[in-house]
Amino acid sequence: MRRLFIIAAIVYMAAANAQTYEQMRDSLEEAADMVRKFPENIDLRLRKASWNMLLEQWEYAKAEYDEVLKRDTANVAALYYRAYTYERLHRYAFARRDYERMLKVVPGDFNGQLGLALLNQKDMRYTEAMNMANHLVEQYPDNALAYAARAGMEMEREMLDVALYDFSKAIQLDPENTDYLISRADLLIRMGRKKEASQDLDKAVSKGIPKPSLIDLYNRCRE
Repeated sequence: MRRLFIIAAIVYMAAANAQTYEQMRDSLEEAADMVRKFPENIDLRLRKASWNMLLEQWEYAKAEYDEVLKRDTANVAALYYRAYTYERLHRYAFARRDYERMLKVVPGDFNGQLGLALLNQKDMRYTEAMNMANHLVEQYPDNALAYAARAGMEMEREMLDVALYDFSKAIQLDPENTDYLISRADLLIRMGRKKEASQDLDKAVSKGIPKPSLIDLYNRCRE
């Protein structure tokens, strides 16, 4: 479940994947130096905050988003990513406030609604979370992530049959997404359908996932 929703969490993640920890630290230092030189520049602060997030420096990232929002109270990126940092800091009420503020600026925004729905799930507001997930699927019937998000919620609530339908729909819409395959494999194992689960894992490996990283799931298929 958790791996699914890192997808939309950090805008610079793809660039960072190719960098080592030390390279990311160097990039952060460069961004911090530019912010010191041009403290009023919002784009530079957003860039520095992104590196703080990639390095899991949540308080530092939040501080940068605070500064951005002092200068631009309706900055959608700052509201969205500050909400995420609040979640990582377990400050759910503040995260909720930022998601709601963001949705006032951009009503109906997919990422804002998804973030709030997942927050509701994490905050054990299960009915609100599921209602929002259903609404997202209705609004965005061709969005694989909408189905996958709902499937994750259903899986947590032991609604396994409907979760299987939603993961399968997500895979149909985005067949190259290995996270969905792995999540469906996990679900199939829980349902006792281990041969099908193993087939999903094999597909994930064929799409580039290292087999050793899936060894626990493969072992569960053999139990």
